[in-house]
Amino acid sequence: MTAPTTATAPQRPDGPAGPGAVRATLTGRFQQMLAFASLIAIFVFFAFASPHFLNYSNVTSMLFSTVVIGTLALGVTFVIVAGGIDLSVGTGMALTAVMSGVFITDMGLPVVVGVLGAILFGGLIGLVNGVNVTFLKLPPFIATLAMMLVAQGLALVISGSAPIYFADDTGYTEISTGSIIPGADFPNAVLILAAAAILAGIVLNRTLLGRYTYAIGSNEEATSLSGIDVRKWKIVVYVISGLFIGLAGVLISARLGSAQPATGMGYELQAIAAVVIGGTSLSGGKGSIVGTVIGALIISVLNNGLQITAVPQEWQNVILGCVIVAAVYADMARKRTAA
Repeated sequence: MTAPTTATAPQRPDGPAGPGAVRATLTGRFQQMLAFASLIAIFVFFAFASPHFLNYSNVTSMLFSTVVIGTLALGVTFVIVAGGIDLSVGTGMALTAVMSGVFITDMGLPVVVGVLGAILFGGLIGLVNGVNVTFLKLPPFIATLAMMLVAQGLALVISGSAPIYFADDTGYTEISTGSIIPGADFPNAVLILAAAAILAGIVLNRTLLGRYTYAIGSNEEATSLSGIDVRKWKIVVYVISGLFIGLAGVLISARLGSAQPATGMGYELQAIAAVVIGGTSLSGGKGSIVGTVIGALIISVLNNGLQITAVPQEWQNVILGCVIVAAVYADMARKRTAA
């Protein structure tokens, strides 16, 4: 009789410390450095192109504009690394913003409870996405596209197609626009994004969830055969994306001072673009939170610089599209080199 075998987590064919793993690590770091170098180059270019670009208020504004895209992109990173996609992050953000308005303004709940409720409602959106992908076997593109439409409709229905305004005395807007740094006009939302990025990086790189996320994205079948409950962990990944959707909904509604049910469309494309520009592979199994943050900053700096230099909106979209094409091509070239 042969001895029973014990299931182990999937590894690369040449071992966790073999040349293949080392090559993948070096390639990933090179991709991050390339994205960071691109960010610096774009920043320097606009600094010379406009004397107003390096103003403290403008730099703060750029960081502020990074918050929503960056927060959504953090959650999308988990999904794409796991080999999926999430198109519902934009309208889901609008829906969670509306729910925060319902909890705080309409129901009169304390701000802390309303914020927590909105974030958990985002987690519910992710849970539904995860169940549709894993148990109903819907392609992630279709499942999240359907959720995108559902969230868009629910946001309008629940709000009555009208904004929900937050009273000034609740202190809700201070979540984004306030400043806990004495004497500095530095918005809290940027600090929240930084804290969220650190937390996401720890989860993706230092926990069992992160290890399984990479494994599922690299080879889902091998991961399942090794004894890992792939369906459970994929649901968890989508729930995490949903929690970041909820956080983004809180941050954008606190910044605007109101829950705008018609906002959200288009944010999913910018969030996915930030993840791809940051070096995360659309085929799954590779990516980093650091790269995603850099990608979000690149989009914000590009948008801000093009606006300051009076480039028409239509050309801004053309340039951003070209950047995305270049990032995807770089990812394909990287995979061909690693093969």
